[in-house]
Amino acid sequence: MKLVEYSDREMMMIDLANQLVSGLNDQLIQHPRALLAVPGGSTPGPIFDVLSAIDLEWDRVRIVLTDERWVPPDDPRSNTRLLREHLLVDRAAEARLLPLYAEAPRPEDRIDELAAALTPELPISVLLLGMGADMHTASLFPGADNLEKALAADAPPLMAMRAPGAPEPRLTLTAPVLDGALSKHIVITGAEKRAAVERAAGMDPAEAPVTKIWNGATVHWAA
Repeated sequence: MKLVEYSDREMMMIDLANQLVSGLNDQLIQHPRALLAVPGGSTPGPIFDVLSAIDLEWDRVRIVLTDERWVPPDDPRSNTRLLREHLLVDRAAEARLLPLYAEAPRPEDRIDELAAALTPELPISVLLLGMGADMHTASLFPGADNLEKALAADAPPLMAMRAPGAPEPRLTLTAPVLDGALSKHIVITGAEKRAAVERAAGMDPAEAPVTKIWNGATVHWAA
């Protein structure tokens, strides 16, 4: 992976948004549609704000979360809610969201139909990932119940995941789908996550799942 350092966060968010759009444009020149995969959480919010205002043929873009908490889309912890408030607005309101949640008690109850909607749109054209200080990415958490299966080369596109410290079940894109993206970007901020990236190099993916994805990726970092 390639590490790019920025002098400040605002500059990083703007530059990264432009790189994502450039990747989508390259895909749309050659194909009728493009698939953008993005994380939830607080870090990418400023990127989404920039992205949503950029001129692009958004009606030809499909968007999917890299992972989602199994909560209704109006829940404050919903990543879907974040997308609807920050990305699927302004010009990007014309993009189509591929959901990772459907009303049911457990993700296993609806995973097949959600995967059926996603699979025809693969591979991911442009991937944006975050990373935790524990070196998880998407919902590929160290110690999660289905981590080994989700990291396997023959993993299905989606997998339910439960992990220590995660209050609710998750639905996540699996390692083969994430790693198969045509363009891969990881965004991190702060000294703790920078140290985690350096520590992850050479670690087993079971301990540092991000390493299963980052070959060929660009890691964007600002303090």
